[in-house]
Amino acid sequence: MSNAMYNKMWHQTQEALGALLDKEPQKMIEPQRNQVFIFQTLATFYIKYVQIFRNLENVYDQFVHPQKRILIRKVLDGVMGRILELKNEMVELELTEFHYFDDILQDLKLAPQQLDIPIPKYFLKEKLEVIKGREKILAQILADGGIDTSDMKYPVKSIPFDEAVKLIQIAERARQGRLRALFMKQIYLQEYRAKQSKMLGKKVTDTWAAALRIQKVWRRFHQCKETEKLREEEMIFLGMNPPPLFNEVSATVIQAEKVDRLRNEVQIKHEEDYREALVTIKNDLKLIEGLDIKENLQDQIRHWFIECRNLTGTFPEYPDIEEGGSAIIFSNKTIQQVIEDVIANQEEEEKNEKKKKKKKEKQPKNAKKQKKGTKEKNKEEDEKWKMSPSLFLPAMKEGCNAYKEIWMKKDESWNFSQDYDPELIKEEKRKEVESEIRIQVDELMRQELENLKLAVDRERERPMKAGKKKDKKKGKKGKKKEKKAKKDKDLTADRTIESLYKELVEEGLLIPALKVNLSDYIGEYSYLGTTLRQVSIEPMPSLLDVRQLITLYGIWPLGSAAVHEKAPLVKSLLLAGPSGVGKKMLVHAICTETGANLFNLSSSNIAGKYPGKSGLQMMLHAVFKNEPKRLKKHLPQILKLLKPDDRILIVGTTRRPFDAELQSFCKVYQKIILVPRPDYASRYVLWKQIIERNGGVLTSALNVSCLAKVTDGFTQGHIVEVVKGVLTDQRIRRQIHKPLTAVEFITAITSMNPVYKEEEESFKNWYAKTPLGKKRALAITRGSTEKAKDKGKRKEKKEKKAKKKK
Repeated sequence: MSNAMYNKMWHQTQEALGALLDKEPQKMIEPQRNQVFIFQTLATFYIKYVQIFRNLENVYDQFVHPQKRILIRKVLDGVMGRILELKNEMVELELTEFHYFDDILQDLKLAPQQLDIPIPKYFLKEKLEVIKGREKILAQILADGGIDTSDMKYPVKSIPFDEAVKLIQIAERARQGRLRALFMKQIYLQEYRAKQSKMLGKKVTDTWAAALRIQKVWRRFHQCKETEKLREEEMIFLGMNPPPLFNEVSATVIQAEKVDRLRNEVQIKHEEDYREALVTIKNDLKLIEGLDIKENLQDQIRHWFIECRNLTGTFPEYPDIEEGGSAIIFSNKTIQQVIEDVIANQEEEEKNEKKKKKKKEKQPKNAKKQKKGTKEKNKEEDEKWKMSPSLFLPAMKEGCNAYKEIWMKKDESWNFSQDYDPELIKEEKRKEVESEIRIQVDELMRQELENLKLAVDRERERPMKAGKKKDKKKGKKGKKKEKKAKKDKDLTADRTIESLYKELVEEGLLIPALKVNLSDYIGEYSYLGTTLRQVSIEPMPSLLDVRQLITLYGIWPLGSAAVHEKAPLVKSLLLAGPSGVGKKMLVHAICTETGANLFNLSSSNIAGKYPGKSGLQMMLHAVFKNEPKRLKKHLPQILKLLKPDDRILIVGTTRRPFDAELQSFCKVYQKIILVPRPDYASRYVLWKQIIERNGGVLTSALNVSCLAKVTDGFTQGHIVEVVKGVLTDQRIRRQIHKPLTAVEFITAITSMNPVYKEEEESFKNWYAKTPLGKKRALAITRGSTEKAKDKGKRKEKKEKKAKKKK
C-alpha cells in the first residue's frame, strides 16, 4: 500500500473519530435506567473505538512523516485509554470481565475477528536497543555463572548407563534384522522368477496381447490421477481445501517485508533529521527574530504600565516569576483586551461586595426544608446510571482539533518524501523563543517599573514579607520530605543497580522471558455467549476472550506510560485455570510484547533464598529497586504504595485456587481471570496449527474434526505434547509415502488424563465466591425475579381484561 493510501486511511479515520467524539457526550450525559440500553450504547462505542484504534495503529506504523506521527501517537494513547475506560464501565455494569457483542456486530456488519485488539508495534520498536542491551547483559551473567538456559524449554531426562546400552543394542539388532530380511527377500524373488520361467518353458510371442494389457493398466492409472485432480480442484473451489502453495511464503510477502524494513530505516532517519531541525531552527530564530521579539515585548509591557496608570491612577503590580511573569497577562491577548480585563475585574469586585452584604441581611427561613428536598432529589438521581468523566477525551479532542487546523486541508504536493515541515517547527519554536526572551524582559521591566514608581509617584519600596513566609513554607515542606526519607530507607544505597541485577539473576529471581508472542496463544471466539446469557446460563470464556483481557489489563498499560497514568489502574492479575491451558505462557507473552523484566517470586523459587524477615525485606527491596520504586513486606501493602507512574504488574498463576484462602487472594489480586480448557472450535484450530508448526502436513487422510471431537477435555499442553511425540524426524520424512492419520495422535493421547467437567465446575463455583462473582450471581437472581414479577403482572392484567369482557 502506497503512502497516499495510508494518508487517505488516516483522513477517513480522523473523520470517524471526530464524528464519534461529537456523538458520545450527547448520549453519555443523559442519565439512564434501562441496563440493556446502557450496555448497548457502551458496547457500540467500544467497538467503534476498537476499529479506529486498529486503523490508527496501522497508519502510525507505516507513516514516515515525523510531525504526523507525533500527532497520531497522541491520539492513539487517548483512544487506548478511552477503550480501557469503556471496558471498566462495562465490567461495573454487567459485573463480569467477559462481554459478548453478537447482536451489535450483526447491526454494524462486522466479523468477530475485527474485535481482536492489536498490540501496537511501537511498544517494542521504541525499546529495541534497551531490550537488546539487557539481553546481552543477562546472557553474559548467565554464562559467567555457568547457568545454561538453552535447554530450559525442553528439559532432557537422564537415564542410567545400563539402560542406555540396552537401548543401543536393541536398535542395532533391529537394524541388522531389517537388512537380513531385505537380503532374504531379494533371494526369494530371484528363485521365484527362475521357477516361473521353467514352468512357462517358452517366451510370450503374442506382442499385441502384451501391448493391450499395458494400455489397460496405463489408462486406469491415468484416469485415477485425473479424477483425483478434478476432485481436489472442486474442493479448493468450494473452499473445503486450501489452494496449492498456501502455506509457502509468496514473493509478494517477501517484497512487503523488504519494504517494511526500508520504511523503518526512513522513519528513523526522518526522526533524527526532525530532532536536529528543532535545535537548528530555534537557534536561527534567536539570531534573526530575537531582537525584534524583545523590543515588541518591551513596548507591549510599557504600554500596559501607562494605560493602567491612566485608568486606575496607580501603576500595576508586576507578576512574580513563580506565577509566570507577564505571560499570564499577555497570553494570546492584545493590549486592548488586557485593559478591558482590568476594567472588568474592578466591576466584578464591586458587584461581589454588594452581593455579600445583601446575603448577610437576608437569610432563608426554610433552609432545612430545602436541604431535605435536595437530598431526596440526589437519591433519585443516584439510582439512574451516569457515565463517569473521561480523562482521555480532552486529549483526543485536542488531537482532532490539531488535525483540522493543520493537516486536514494542507497542500503537501511539495513534500513527496514526507520529511519534516520547517514552517510548523518555526511556529512551535517561536513560542519557546518568546517565552525564554520574556524571562529576560521581565527582569528588565520589573526594574523599570520600580524606577517609574519612584520617579512619578514617589513610592517607596515595600519590604518583601511574603518572601520570608515562602521560605518558612519551604522549610516545612523540606522537613516533611526528610521525615518521608527516614521512613523509606534505602537498604542498598551503597550498591549499583547493575550489581543488584546480577545478584537477582544468579539467585534465579530475575529470569529470561521466553520469546512467545501473544498471537501464539491460539484459540477461537465464543459464538454462543449472548444466547447462553439470555437463558441465564453463564458461559465459560473462550481462549480469545482471555487473550483480549491480557492485552487490555497487562500489555497496554505496561507498554504506554500515558495510558498507565490515567487509565483505570490494574496493579495485579490472577490467572486461574487447570494445568496445561497456557497461564505461564501468557505471563511470558506479556514480557515479550512489552520488553518488561520478569521476576519469578513463586513459593517454590524463593524457598531457601533470603531467609528470615530481614532477608525477605532485602529480597523485595532488591526486586523493586530494579525498576519499581516502592518496598514493603507484603503484597497488599506494596499494591497500596504503587502509583500510576510505577509501571509494575503483579501476575499470579494457580491451578488450584480453591485450596487457598479466598479473602487473601482478593486482597492481593485486583482482577481474577478464569483461563478455561479449549472448546471444540479452539481445539480444531489448535490441532491444525500445532501440527503445521511442528513440520506436519495436513492432507485428506487426517481428519482434524474427528481429532477435535475426540479430545474433548484435553488442554493445549496435552495437544502440544502429543504432536511433538508423534512428529519425530523420521515420521516427518515418511509423510510423502505415508500421510498422517488421526489414529496416530489418538493412540498417543489415551495415556493422558483430561480435565473433567467436575474440575471445570469447581473453578466456576470458586469464581462465584469472589467479590465480582458474588455480585454477578446476585444480579442474575434479581433479573430472574424481576422477570417473574413482570410475567405475573402480565397474567393478572390478562385475567382482569377477560373478566371485564365476560
